[in-house]
Amino acid sequence: MLLTLAVARAVRGTEPLVAAEIRRARLGAVVGVRHREVWFEVRPGAGLLGLRTADDVLLAAAVVDGVGHGRSALARLARAARGIDLGAPGGPDVEVSASFVGRRNYTRHEIEDAVGTELARSWRLRYHSRRDGGRPPAGATAWRVTIEGDQAVIARRAGDRPLHRRPYKTASIPGTLHPPLAAAMAQLAGLGAEGFRGVVLDPCCGAGTTLIEAHALAPRAGLARFAGFDRDPAAVAAAAANARAALPPDDPDPFRWGLADAGRLPVADGSVRRVLVNPPWGRQVPPRGLLGPGLEALWREVRRVLEPGGLAVALLHDDPGAGGTPGGAPAGFAVEQAVRVSLSGRHPVIAVLSRRGRAGRGATR
Repeated sequence: MLLTLAVARAVRGTEPLVAAEIRRARLGAVVGVRHREVWFEVRPGAGLLGLRTADDVLLAAAVVDGVGHGRSALARLARAARGIDLGAPGGPDVEVSASFVGRRNYTRHEIEDAVGTELARSWRLRYHSRRDGGRPPAGATAWRVTIEGDQAVIARRAGDRPLHRRPYKTASIPGTLHPPLAAAMAQLAGLGAEGFRGVVLDPCCGAGTTLIEAHALAPRAGLARFAGFDRDPAAVAAAAANARAALPPDDPDPFRWGLADAGRLPVADGSVRRVLVNPPWGRQVPPRGLLGPGLEALWREVRRVLEPGGLAVALLHDDPGAGGTPGGAPAGFAVEQAVRVSLSGRHPVIAVLSRRGRAGRGATR
């Protein structure tokens, strides 16, 4: 049986989580992990476009060895592109994006033009270069070239858009979380475990991405409930709109959205099984309200609402500051697992946190 090689693109640092999702969903056999990539042999009939933790998924058309750092690599890549069987091209236009690891004596635009020109020449297509800021037309068949070490892959996007562009994202706000990263947080929280039930809370919900991805990962509808709060009315409205777009028409709505400051949540003590949170960190969304002086009030509330044995999964962008532990956890928490990622030029950590000792105020609201 002829197997198809697929390439799942990932946020840097989440490659093992993408590989784990591929195995859990039985999409195929993982055969390699590279910088921002997971290679796997596709199981026949696998639903590749259902991957949540991947930025994108592509079908490999050629794997090219002996790709060096010198400019002769461009001719080698062009020859490989010349021999690709496109099958049904999917339209008259083709675009190529490229990236590589390490220093090379050629640019990504030169790689794109070398491969794109040959694909277009062989199949009488129109190649649209990204050089000089060019933007390919909508509907162009998308190809990607990645190089690591002396090996390159030339691959074609499996869908009509990158996987990270979720159809439900009809509303957005500044600082909204990257959906595959939100899905990775939900995976680390164990929401994909069979039989998971209980309340999942996001105290800084923004446009709702984290809880929507958590709901998509939960294996059985109705066993988990999702509560999101934000102090910005525009954020709460965006979250509600996105959640409506994400749910099938006849499914019950498991979401609750509300206005609240993350430093004073309308949630009872010990009533939440999981907290997923991307705290405001001052780049696009500065901390305001009770979080203005610092995030200590947030972490006190998270400790208060978590049930015994509950976990919080947080995207920690900086040292937690005053009251933080030497290991980087907020005060009152222990780090059970940490995954460092690259995001928008920064290197935050997805931290799985468990409570230390007793929770904060003890008052139930």
